[in-house]
Amino acid sequence: MIDYFVYLLTIIGIWGLLSLSLNLQYGLTGLVNLGHIAFFMLGAYASTILVMVVGTSFVVGFLGGIAAAALFGALIALPTAHLQQDYWAISTLAAAEIARLLLKNTTIGGQYQGGAFGFSGIPQPLYDAFTPETYGWFYLALVLVLLVACWTLVQWLSEMPYGRALKALREGDDLPLALGKDVRSLRIRAMALGGGVAGLAGALYAHFNAFIDPTYFLPLETFIVWSMVILGGAGNHIGALAGALIIQAIYNSTRFLGGWVPIDQNTLGSLRMIVISVLIILVIIYMPKGLVPERVRRYAPAGRRGGT
Repeated sequence: MIDYFVYLLTIIGIWGLLSLSLNLQYGLTGLVNLGHIAFFMLGAYASTILVMVVGTSFVVGFLGGIAAAALFGALIALPTAHLQQDYWAISTLAAAEIARLLLKNTTIGGQYQGGAFGFSGIPQPLYDAFTPETYGWFYLALVLVLLVACWTLVQWLSEMPYGRALKALREGDDLPLALGKDVRSLRIRAMALGGGVAGLAGALYAHFNAFIDPTYFLPLETFIVWSMVILGGAGNHIGALAGALIIQAIYNSTRFLGGWVPIDQNTLGSLRMIVISVLIILVIIYMPKGLVPERVRRYAPAGRRGGT
């Protein structure tokens, strides 16, 4: 049971990174990204290819995963930065599926590597330095350290002038344009930054799971990430992490119900998604700002500052 909790916390930490990245793009900037799982996928594949095929170190693999996902985010935004919200959402979904299908039909590094076969036997960092019983604790610590670092980064950015410009952008283009902000540049940078955080999550997932293939990154997984952000509270980074905790706890714990209820595993998997969907509907109806709403920062009028 302890091993299961270590596994569950590790998965929650990895998907917490993914939730943070979408919260940066949607919660702060208002970008409706329906292809967010592509950043996760590219981070996983880039790190795997660099470590397994090229033979680089894990540090280079992780940095490569971050760079690949960030570059993909910028490339998506370059030709679509001036699109309206609905067209933007459709274009991100299409771009994600193009990337997934390209990886599905491309053999990399050998006859049975890449493509539809995926990658198996992905090496894990510092595996030989620990026993099989203690390695899970090490990887959990690694994930939590990187999660705290990324949360600190996005929280710091949110409080900087750059973060305030992103929040202005989610209210529409007119406000940032009136303030002299480059809307196109803001969208590109937000997509690249959020993509980089998601790429790190993908790299961590690939080396933790030791196997990836294109079926792991279907559009349904983007729905899971969106449910975390909506449930926790868009615009609040703590809320994004709370949503990841709740959704992943539901997603990974229902497998144990098979021994308690007379339902086969396929039906149980479908019911799991129904439970998550109903939960999201209830939150949207009764708590539209999420479980942990974003704190609205209020500024005193200029004449009242400094005690005047």
